[in-house]
Amino acid sequence: MLTVVSKLIRALHIPTVADLERDYLNASANAYDLEMRQREIDNGRFRRALNGFH
Repeated sequence: MLTVVSKLIRALHIPTVADLERDYLNASANAYDLEMRQREIDNGRFRRALNGFH
């Protein structure tokens, strides 16, 4: 029963901005790509998109 509840909670998890940013950085292919992605995050790539400002 507990595993069913745990699975349900994980399935309903809504990723936070920090989760999205971390996953985006983890998907980088090399150091150059990582640095580019870090600059995009610093410039508000995810925060603007989630707040409706484009």
